[in-house]
Amino acid sequence: MKNIIDQTPNEQLHGRLKFVSSYVKKSDLKNKKVLDIGCGYGWFEIYAKSKNVRSIIGTELSEQDLLTAKRYIHEKNVFFQIANAIQLPFKDSTFDTVVSWEVLEHIPNGTEPVMFSEIVRVLKKNGVCYFSTPHRSFISTLLDPAYWIIGHRHYKKEDIYKFLINKKLSILNMRLVGGWWEIINLLNLYISKWIFRRTCFFQKYFDKKLDEEFGKQNGFTNIFFRLQKM
Repeated sequence: MKNIIDQTPNEQLHGRLKFVSSYVKKSDLKNKKVLDIGCGYGWFEIYAKSKNVRSIIGTELSEQDLLTAKRYIHEKNVFFQIANAIQLPFKDSTFDTVVSWEVLEHIPNGTEPVMFSEIVRVLKKNGVCYFSTPHRSFISTLLDPAYWIIGHRHYKKEDIYKFLINKKLSILNMRLVGGWWEIINLLNLYISKWIFRRTCFFQKYFDKKLDEEFGKQNGFTNIFFRLQKM
């Protein structure tokens, strides 16, 4: 992704990202081979490294998208590679764990089942997959600027179930989290980043509120799944 305000990967996680740190089981990272589809600036790579992964590969669609992660992360067992979520360039049964945070809604519409087929292919037997995506609630969809500008997709859990039919993935856990502070923070992000070309206004205050909101472990803005290859 284009880093227009020179952001850096950070070990301090807040809000939705902090929720990930409690949602992902440490046993799914320690000594595991992990694939991160759509790694962004590499925040999950830093987190996974702290949990003693055997190795982790973060992917993005282009070299430009990987510039920030490659610039700041230089661990010997952390790798970055250009890859498409619906045509992964990895051998069958390569990874113990696959994660993909807020990526499903960005792949071409209608290719979601293909992405899950690829995840199944590269996962080892009994391997696990974690992913998150915007939840299609009335409020969170209505107040998402990207929904109106670029058709940013949101999903209900029933939509995800359809994508998983006959994909050899069993659902181990599903959570709905995030609420009004997540929505307000998203609006803050769009205004500060795309209009003023700066970090979010009142960032520390929002971090505190988001930590409290996602710490409640329930909500309506984001849907998280933990799946296992059968």
